[in-house]
Amino acid sequence: MRIGMMADVYKPYVSGITNYITLSKRYLEKLGHEVFVFTFGDLDYQDDESNILRSPGLPLVDTGLYVSFRYSLSAQRLLYTMDVVHVHHPFLSGTLALRYCTSRGIPTVFTNHTRYDLYSQAYLPSVLDGVSGTFLKAYMPSFCRSINLVFAPSPGMRSVLEQLGVDVPIEVVPNGVDLTLFHKQIEPIDRQQYGFKPDDVVLIYVGRLGPEKNIPFLLRAFNGLAQTYNHVGLMIVGDGPERGNLEDRVHHMKLETRVHFTGMIPFETVARYLTMSDAFVTASVTEVHPLTMLEAMAAGLPVTGIVSPGIGDTIENGVTGYLADTEDLALFTAKLVRMATDHDSRHQMGQKAKEVVEYYSIERTTTQVLEHYQKLTRQFAWRKHSLQARWLRFFDRFFL
Repeated sequence: MRIGMMADVYKPYVSGITNYITLSKRYLEKLGHEVFVFTFGDLDYQDDESNILRSPGLPLVDTGLYVSFRYSLSAQRLLYTMDVVHVHHPFLSGTLALRYCTSRGIPTVFTNHTRYDLYSQAYLPSVLDGVSGTFLKAYMPSFCRSINLVFAPSPGMRSVLEQLGVDVPIEVVPNGVDLTLFHKQIEPIDRQQYGFKPDDVVLIYVGRLGPEKNIPFLLRAFNGLAQTYNHVGLMIVGDGPERGNLEDRVHHMKLETRVHFTGMIPFETVARYLTMSDAFVTASVTEVHPLTMLEAMAAGLPVTGIVSPGIGDTIENGVTGYLADTEDLALFTAKLVRMATDHDSRHQMGQKAKEVVEYYSIERTTTQVLEHYQKLTRQFAWRKHSLQARWLRFFDRFFL
């Protein structure tokens, strides 16, 4: 099977969606399928994998994102040979999928990876927030009706889409994580290089340092914990536009010896930091199904978070971690205190998290996705032989 992955942005941009596409592509190829990624910009970037099709795009300042409303002719020609196309962003890539694929009888799949409603609140001025909400309620239902199959990575995300007015069937297919590394013996980072003692409790956050991740809230909660308990520390692994502001906050809180930023590091090194730590923490409510949290569970870490789609769908309170019901600072701080002080429960929850995460292995989730691909291509095989599709293929052959 020839599978096209359409994404507004890909490597070297680092995100959960990029990681998901990379993992899915790798395991689909292991099963003997051809997978092609269609994206924009970074034309000079040297990919470390095959079949990456980049079309020119206009850079959005220094965000690493590019804008374009068409693929190059060579990318179009290749796209028309796909058996199925999987869209990972609904706006630019989604619009192009409808333009290029639907009329040619190529079945399309869409996964909603992002809480666009909450991202708009984080990145758009308040005066535009209402406009963005109205736009989503107008755009998403229509777009999803035009796509042949819609995936949500969690039941909570399915509910969010339904609240936006999406009225087509939505299949829940979790994001998968590569557990191979965590099945091996991992040498942890020496925590003493950060001034932590062997019996200290080290909490860790891994992810993008952006406004949508609610890290200032996490720091305020940790500050409350640190004022009472001397045996706790916090590692913040990752990078992003908010890093400077977050480091300033840590400085003003006088927590430089308790909170450490690593910046962007390789995946293998992330695993070593996870193995060094005692619990994973996140205050984000914008997650859909965070791979970093699943990787932490694979390393045997319990999770402290806030009930929201993705987090609440994965973590069971008191079993694989502690969840605050709402974004309440005192309540979340209390959960951190319990995680840092109840050592027996923390260890038990970590072991349970390691068992539960096997459900999200990339092998299992890729098999689920592939079954949907195959069913869809059989169901819509007739469309490739319609008069319109045949005429367009004739046109493509001689005029592109």
